[in-house]
Amino acid sequence: MIILAIVAAVFLAVVVLYFLMIMPRMLGRPDVAKFRNWLYAHRGLHDNASDAPENSLPAFQKAVEAGYGIELDIQLSKDMIPVVFHDFTLRRVCGVEGKVKDYTYEELQEFRLFQSDERIPRFEDVLKLVDGRVPLIVEFKIEFKDLSLCPIADRLLRKYKGMYCMESFNPLGVWWYRRHRRRVMRGQLADAFWQEGEYKGLLYLALQNLLANFIGRPDFIAYHSKYPHTLSRKLCCHTMGATGVAWTIKSQEELDRAQKDFDIFIFEGFLPG
Repeated sequence: MIILAIVAAVFLAVVVLYFLMIMPRMLGRPDVAKFRNWLYAHRGLHDNASDAPENSLPAFQKAVEAGYGIELDIQLSKDMIPVVFHDFTLRRVCGVEGKVKDYTYEELQEFRLFQSDERIPRFEDVLKLVDGRVPLIVEFKIEFKDLSLCPIADRLLRKYKGMYCMESFNPLGVWWYRRHRRRVMRGQLADAFWQEGEYKGLLYLALQNLLANFIGRPDFIAYHSKYPHTLSRKLCCHTMGATGVAWTIKSQEELDRAQKDFDIFIFEGFLPG
């Protein structure tokens, strides 16, 4: 009986700890409803074979004109200027070696996006272009423990008059906003990393299961739309009240299926009906 009692106590403690780890922000949540009335164009309304490639000014202009919110990615150049670019490396988009952070902003302007005439834009210029006309989901691209991007980008966002929220795969970026800008809606990005097979290891298993939520206490969980039934995501969103964001929807059929499991939708490669 004593052994059973100990086992039961240990099991209960583990369950309680698990819930505490995945728990989102429970008190003082910002108003999420105003973000739910939009569909969000992933990296702008883009076509990488056109003159409006991903994360380019024309792609953002097209999204604004079509009445879509925008999801975009920011990181720092070598001279600490926030630029809008998804990959840490330049090879896929620009066809050159190195990372964004290896080049100054002026040096980055020598590279073209997918052989178009477009260059990597400054975050400041994107904010000026959008000018509050549609809401923004801003993904902070943060490698490891370097949080330099957060205060630098936040100085621009403090002056911005439009709707925006922030998200990051790195829980430390979400934590920075929890600590310094509590009124800003913040989100934890995640994926079923082990199922996708690209990333393995205990760290990615923990991130897949939202076990770092205790660090940032996010308001929303942005999860790969293929995996709505991941237990931690369902508990966090359906039991604890976090908003569920689906990325990245790639067809009308996927969008229709996702309606029952998510609240906000990021799309790419088609025009939602």
